[in-house]
Amino acid sequence: MSTSPALDDRLPGMVKPPDRALLGYLASHDPHVARLALAVREMVLEEAPDAIESSFKAYAVVMAFSFTGKPLKDGFCHVVTYSSYVNLGFNRGALLPDPNRVLAGTGKMIRHITFRNQNDLERAFVRRYLRAAIELATPATSKARASASPARPRR
Repeated sequence: MSTSPALDDRLPGMVKPPDRALLGYLASHDPHVARLALAVREMVLEEAPDAIESSFKAYAVVMAFSFTGKPLKDGFCHVVTYSSYVNLGFNRGALLPDPNRVLAGTGKMIRHITFRNQNDLERAFVRRYLRAAIELATPATSKARASASPARPRR
């Protein structure tokens, strides 16, 4: 499967190169949007190099990230590529603090940040939201948080 030249120039130096299937899915998108999706993916992998990525194409191109290989059950974020923008979604986004008031969504748990260009991606607070989502999903952090909570008295 061939990738478009516009995508090939983004591949060198990536934390983890995207697989051919993902590049094939993105090849049908506008090169600007495809590069933006790969840049959001790169940011996720810079912050969580041990994350396991699952990608598929449905109504949009989706890259889902977890530490267990179970992105629906244990995922911490997902990158969804639409025709003119990219969303970075947080699986437990409703639990994240939102001091910048940038999280969109009205569902029970999922919230997202929309990116329309590279400048959107370079806003300093974006990585803070991503790190907070990773912290919520990291088993060691969850265990430490649970052990730090006061024990119930025994009866």
